[in-house]
Amino acid sequence: MEPEPHPDLEPLKFLLGTWEGAGVGGYPTIEGFHFGQEVSFTHIGKPFLVYASRTWMIEEDGSLGRPLATESGYWRPRPGNQVEVTLAHPTGIVEIYVGNVAFNRVELVTDVVARTESAKEVLGGKRLYGLIGEDLGWAYDMSAMGEKLQSHVSAQLKRVS
Repeated sequence: MEPEPHPDLEPLKFLLGTWEGAGVGGYPTIEGFHFGQEVSFTHIGKPFLVYASRTWMIEEDGSLGRPLATESGYWRPRPGNQVEVTLAHPTGIVEIYVGNVAFNRVELVTDVVARTESAKEVLGGKRLYGLIGEDLGWAYDMSAMGEKLQSHVSAQLKRVS
């Protein structure tokens, strides 16, 4: 039996579930691309969300291609509609975001980016998540590889559970 969401999760409850859809990406250091994505926001009855995302290439003919990025972490609501997010990437990057939640929308900016010696240089990021009707839209701006903060990826996802 699944526990009830912790009361502190109320501002983030709109994120709960599994979401699937497609998005677009690009950056000055890479070619543009289309991707598929699955995102899940779950809870265990404690005052945080468990987050996981995985993506894969969508080929020009529309077929699913190779796996792309994956990330996992935790979203912690804080007093005053604030939120803290920790994300880990298998590429050797860990990010801590801080931001706020209002009206089914979350705006986040990096507070800390740490990376291993072999990881690519990522200096910072900005993320926006929000409901677009019944869909979850999100966008990620990144500063990396000597480039200024700019659009990197975005997607629109439908709730599947």
